[in-house]
Amino acid sequence: MFTPLRKGLSGRFLVVAGVAAVMALSTVPAQAADIPAPGEIVMSPNIEHVTNVPKPAALTDIHTDMAFQGDYAYVGNYTGFSIYDIRKPKKTSLVSSVICPGGQMDVAVYGNLLFGAVDSSRNNDSCSSTSQSASVKESWEGVRIFDISDKKNPKYVKAVETNCGSHTLTLVPGKGRDRRNVYLYISSYSPSASFPDCKPPHDLISIVKVPLADPAAASVVNTPVLFPPTEEEPNGGNPGEPDKQYPYRTSATTGCHDITVFPEKNIAAGACMGEGILMDISDPVNPKVTATARDDENFAFWHSATFNNAGTKVVFTDELGGGGAATCNAAIGPNRGANAYYDLAGGQLAFKGYFKIPRHQADTENCVAHNGSLIPVKGKDIMVQAWYQGGISVVDFTDSANPQEIAFFERGPDSTAPALDGGFWSAYYYNGYIYGSDFNLGLDVLKINDPRTNKAKGVKVDILNAQTQASYAERGHGDHDGHGDHDDD
Repeated sequence: MFTPLRKGLSGRFLVVAGVAAVMALSTVPAQAADIPAPGEIVMSPNIEHVTNVPKPAALTDIHTDMAFQGDYAYVGNYTGFSIYDIRKPKKTSLVSSVICPGGQMDVAVYGNLLFGAVDSSRNNDSCSSTSQSASVKESWEGVRIFDISDKKNPKYVKAVETNCGSHTLTLVPGKGRDRRNVYLYISSYSPSASFPDCKPPHDLISIVKVPLADPAAASVVNTPVLFPPTEEEPNGGNPGEPDKQYPYRTSATTGCHDITVFPEKNIAAGACMGEGILMDISDPVNPKVTATARDDENFAFWHSATFNNAGTKVVFTDELGGGGAATCNAAIGPNRGANAYYDLAGGQLAFKGYFKIPRHQADTENCVAHNGSLIPVKGKDIMVQAWYQGGISVVDFTDSANPQEIAFFERGPDSTAPALDGGFWSAYYYNGYIYGSDFNLGLDVLKINDPRTNKAKGVKVDILNAQTQASYAERGHGDHDGHGDHDDD
């Protein structure tokens, strides 16, 4: 997830004969001549493009992350967020948009509340705020809370200021006697000596407690340091490689970019700029780092994390170039700007392999590993994932050392926006469909039809915040959490 340089679709099926050809997708060499024309759609034969809902005109900036609950999808935007009715996915429609500028506006939902991350220094916390330097003590950035009980008219409830803002946020439900609260793990980074509220070292996260009965009482309850200084590393965390140049430089750790929690297993995985970490979150207010992994050879910026359903593997992504560079080409190669797969062995992270989409992209196309989620298939580890202008990819990583792409969808270069400023921010599987949040082109709905994933169609959930994982029913059929099938005609 990045701060972008500020700023007619035509359809064509990629015709590949037979299931054997689909199975061989990942073995076909990527060729520059295969780059689609601007706006042209190409996809594997096991993907169906169900619909596209254009970005609302009222939201003048790019779409960002998504969350789902019941029959609704929530899509963030640098200038606010939108709510979509997905009861009938083929007829997905806009319900409302809220104008409330302050990027990135990553979103999470719970009950009647929506939480939005603001990592843009503002002159105040209101929805009419304007940009103001973080060097001004009175500037605000952090988390906004909205009441979404009326989908057509959401209400702004509360703002909570956090150190260095909130680049991303992760929702952690309370358990047992604490179930009347939720917690937000706030990830932020890039401190500066000139920022009164964001000075280095910034080796911490902020934890916000939200009483569900009184969300206006939300507040920061802890700022645990995840990377304490040591004799070897007095600044804490990975010192990075400041003397190396792109694409060979590893970022220093000055906070985390994103955290994914698996509450029922009391674990979390953090992607923290210069390293990936595991945490014990049995006490959600006091998470403890239990393992660390580094990759100074191929990883530039540890961006996000996804567990498999068993909680025995973690997929980390590398956001080489900050999401604003062309990295899916022969010059960068297959191991940079990629996914890295780790098995959990003896409580530690054991590296197994890399995956990067096998199709070359144009030099005008920003392309790098980004946000995705599991497709709930019994006995398999399969994930759908966004790659900015590299499109959407479905990967089977059941064999961690040999992940294989089994489906894809992409467009040619986005001619509606400046170069290196387009593509899919997130791609998530929710109740039988894949939803993709495109920077400029809106919300895409896809459907995968493949023997390897078809069992997932019977697994239904009531909520999806991708950074708050819950295990799905390993039986691979029937309802999960009581949410029945939809009529999608």
